[in-house]
Amino acid sequence: MIDSVKRKSGQNKVTAVAWRFYVVLAVIVLIYLGLLARAAYIQVIEPDMLKKQGDLRSLRTLANTVQRGSIVDRNGDRLAISVPVETVWADPKMIADNNALGMTEHWQALADVLGQDVDRLTRRVSKNPKKRFVYVERKVSPAMANYIKELKIPGIFLRKESKRFYPAGEISAHVVGFTNVDDKGIEGIERVYDQLLTGVGGEKQFRKDAKGRKIEILSVEEARPPQDLTLSIDQRIQALAYKELKGAVAAFKARSGSVVVTNVHTGEILAMVNNPSYNPNNLANTATHRLRNRAITDVFEPGSTMKPLTVLTALEFGSAEPGTVIDTNPGWMRLGGRRVSDPRNRGELSLTEILVTSSNMGTTKLALSVPKEFLLDKFFEMGFAEDTGTGLIGESPGMLSDRSRWSKFELATLSWGHGLAISPVQLARFYSTLANGGIKRPLSILKTDKAPEGERVLSAHYTGEVLDMLEHVVKEKVTNAKVDGYRVGGKTGTTIKAVAGGYGNDYVGTFAGIAPLSRPELAVVVMINEPGGDLYHGGEIAAPVFSRVMKGALQLLNIAPDGGASAALPQNNGQKTQDRQTDANMAAVKEQANA
Repeated sequence: MIDSVKRKSGQNKVTAVAWRFYVVLAVIVLIYLGLLARAAYIQVIEPDMLKKQGDLRSLRTLANTVQRGSIVDRNGDRLAISVPVETVWADPKMIADNNALGMTEHWQALADVLGQDVDRLTRRVSKNPKKRFVYVERKVSPAMANYIKELKIPGIFLRKESKRFYPAGEISAHVVGFTNVDDKGIEGIERVYDQLLTGVGGEKQFRKDAKGRKIEILSVEEARPPQDLTLSIDQRIQALAYKELKGAVAAFKARSGSVVVTNVHTGEILAMVNNPSYNPNNLANTATHRLRNRAITDVFEPGSTMKPLTVLTALEFGSAEPGTVIDTNPGWMRLGGRRVSDPRNRGELSLTEILVTSSNMGTTKLALSVPKEFLLDKFFEMGFAEDTGTGLIGESPGMLSDRSRWSKFELATLSWGHGLAISPVQLARFYSTLANGGIKRPLSILKTDKAPEGERVLSAHYTGEVLDMLEHVVKEKVTNAKVDGYRVGGKTGTTIKAVAGGYGNDYVGTFAGIAPLSRPELAVVVMINEPGGDLYHGGEIAAPVFSRVMKGALQLLNIAPDGGASAALPQNNGQKTQDRQTDANMAAVKEQANA
């Protein structure tokens, strides 16, 4: 009996031990299987998570930023540079963790130096405590940055950046343009050549250990430095042109004005100014219309400044010679029921006299003496329906119809600069072509070491003849355009601005000229838009600006005088006669619009 009980007790112990063994074994197996499954999941199914976590702790990237390239004028004077500044940013999580908002006096001081409202500032940095980056103020001065650093507010940091600065200010604003807060070009050269000026920053990627020591350099990407741009602009001439233009716009109460100065041999633009302008260093409260580069965007009817082209067209075709005399009797004519006239009957006029007196009858007869297609082709060849090659954004190609049917009256008005619209820079290219012997070249806003290959569109012989005629225009009629010591040739233009359905009551006064005529170097175009006083003719408001700009530019470039007459002569009766002729031009155009 006792033995039987002992045997059962022993069997129970063996059974209990076996059961516990299998339970423990099963638990161990399950643990290993769980570890194996977890390892498989991490290694095979989702290996990137641990890599990411490891990289967050050990992988670092050191950026090597590059500043934006400089823009300089042809003599190396800086027009746009980047200066070092710092940006203030906040870490909302760090601010919350350190209860930094309790430092009320420090936050008030920060808001005061930044010119912000303290309540709005603190709300912005505490709105989302989980965020790690919030801009507080972009591009503050070094003095402000040092002050903010001394406040020692937890979670407020500084980051080095650069800010664009324009030493020339409003003088060259329309050419150079400006960038936004992220240094991206928005207008002018800054926008056209944004990629070249920006460059590409470099990067160095490495791993560090727990003590912050570099243990492995993974990759190094070298920075690509930005390019500096050298413009064709001569800042000395640019400043002179802007000063004279600004004074004229104010004196004649004009809405706006533009001046363009070109090198007639290379096509380089030495000056391009507009008024009103703006300060690119401070765009606050700047009206949008001030940003427009009117010299390339705004078009107008050039008026009598086109009459030299009509004379050249007749000479090129062969229907006239330099000594040809045109009979303008009886001083008026009808074309298709519409009247073309001069203020009085001038009788027989030479080609020079046609330009000197700005005769509508003379240019009309010259225009009708050549085939319509030949006349129109000459206008298109001058580039009046295309851009000038500057590459500037917003340049207008102008307006010149290529329709097949033109009435005789329309051809007549075209001969004296109506029925087409061009920009000041297009007019400057035409007079540059006239000055260099008939070779049309693209205009350039960048400095060029070699003149681009041009296209011959006019005879060198006949352009020389027309230049001599234009010298008589200045000598005998537009004395306001004379430049002391230099031979000057040019032509005025006065037109009524077109409005919907016809012509209004506002004027545009222009003068385009060349000097020195013995060896032409410069062409200057002056356009005064909507003068508000009693004076509105090109010879009265644009020619004096031309004279001062041309004189200063010739002296700045050390171009020797070639024997011109004094420029200090008062306006004579001949100028008044030409003004009456301009009024006759505009009366004929109004008649055309009303018909």
